[in-house]
Amino acid sequence: MPRYEFRCRECATTFEVERPMAASSDPADCPHGHADTVKLLSTIALGGRSGAAPRPAMTPAGGGGGCCGGGCCGG
Repeated sequence: MPRYEFRCRECATTFEVERPMAASSDPADCPHGHADTVKLLSTIALGGRSGAAPRPAMTPAGGGGGCCGGGCCGG
């Protein structure tokens, strides 16, 4: 069963709740009894593999790519 991370806005406690995916958006009470909590985004959803090499940057000029391979569009 997936775990979802929440943070309490009143006491700044971060906590996890294990629940089915169908209930992922349901509110969660803080373990200290506060109801003002917010669901945090998962680090898995934000990033890729840890330690993965960065993607190479696209080069604006030069061969390859584009609609016609870079040679017939006046480029």
